[in-house]
Parts: sequence; structure tokens; C-alpha cells
Amino acid sequence: MNPRIMVVEDEEPLAILLRYNLEAEGYEVETIDRGDDAELRLYEQVPDLLVLDWMLPGLSGIELCRRLRLRPETERLPIIMLTARGEESERVRGLTTGADDYVVKPFSVPELMARIKAMLRRASPEVISAVLKAGDIELDREAHRAYRNGRELKLGPTEFRLLEFFMRSPGRVFSREQLLDGVWGRDIYVDERTVDVHVGRLRKAVNRGRERDPIRTVRGAGYALDDKFVN
Repeated sequence: MNPRIMVVEDEEPLAILLRYNLEAEGYEVETIDRGDDAELRLYEQVPDLLVLDWMLPGLSGIELCRRLRLRPETERLPIIMLTARGEESERVRGLTTGADDYVVKPFSVPELMARIKAMLRRASPEVISAVLKAGDIELDREAHRAYRNGRELKLGPTEFRLLEFFMRSPGRVFSREQLLDGVWGRDIYVDERTVDVHVGRLRKAVNRGRERDPIRTVRGAGYALDDKFVN
């Protein structure tokens, strides 16, 4: 599963340009044109990186950034602020509010792409690593193969994406809705019971004999890659 980037930008031509270039780099991109809508969406699911415009309708980027840093779920979310404000005092204000980087419009798109990649590498190396490891399970994104104790796992496309999603955030409990959003995507309608079916298939493919089940079911909450298994 490719890194997920949210772009919050109300200038439609720029939002389209950024989406095009980010998707060309292999990222999964979501664009939102209002600060208040972005805040609501970030309560539902947190991306791997946020590209945030300073001036937005509904809620300013600077205020959204401040609020995100107060929430445990988003306090470490990498944020790149876009703005037409180039004065040093404004850059300092943006950075002290919680932005990790600051890009002044107009900017070089290739430079922004390089900054995004560098920030992801520093903040979340697992989202760009070709190989993920958790306990005795290894997943190779480029070869699209997964192994347990050296044994290749027979996974369907959905089970592979589901395992990858879990391995990117070991220990974190995901609701069925979050798994549908992160694995199947927002634009596809799938019943929540489908998650249970595919988790069952994943367990069947991963577990053999007396091997420990790495998937933890949390009653009333969802599923997680058991952090005790990882450690």
C-alpha cells in the first residue's frame, strides 16, 4: 500500500496539479478544499503526510495545524504548509504552530516532491520501505509477496493489502470502517461484514499448525496486528 497524502488546498488548479504529480510518484492522494472539512476527515483517518494551505475557507490552515498538534492521533503527523506569505515572521509563526516544513508560493513542484519524500523517509520510514517485517512475517511490497518463517504465504490481492495495512501500524486497533477506508478505499461500497470475511481468510493463510495468530480481535472495536507478536 502506497503512502497516503492529504492535500488541503482551495485553489482548484493547484490542487489538481499537486494530485497529478503526487499520484505520478505513486502516492495515494486525497484533496479537500476547506479547513473544517479537512478537520472532520482527519478525525476519521490520518494520512501519512499532510500538505496544508495557510489560507482556507471554513478554518484556516494555521488554526487546523494548531488543533492537530493538540490531538494524540495527529501530534506527530508530518505537515508541510503552503502559503503566499514569505516574510520571515510568518514563516516562524507557521513553524512554531507545528508545521514541519514551509513552502512559499509560487514554488517548484519537483522541489516539493523531494521535500515530501524526505519527510516521509524521516518521519515514517515504514511507509516507503520496500520490505516490512513484523515478528516472523516479512512482506515485500515490490515483489508483492509475503513470507512467514521463510514460507511463502498464499494471499489474494485483498488479503495482501490488509496484511500490509496492519504491518504499517502494529498494535493499533482499526475499526471495520477504518479498514474499509484504508484497504478498499472510500469510493468503493463494501459491507462491513466483508472485513470479517477477509480477516478470516488472512488468518487461514498466515497461520499453520501451532503458530501464533498475529491478528488480534478487539471486541466492539475491530482488529489489530498484535504488538506482542511483533515484539
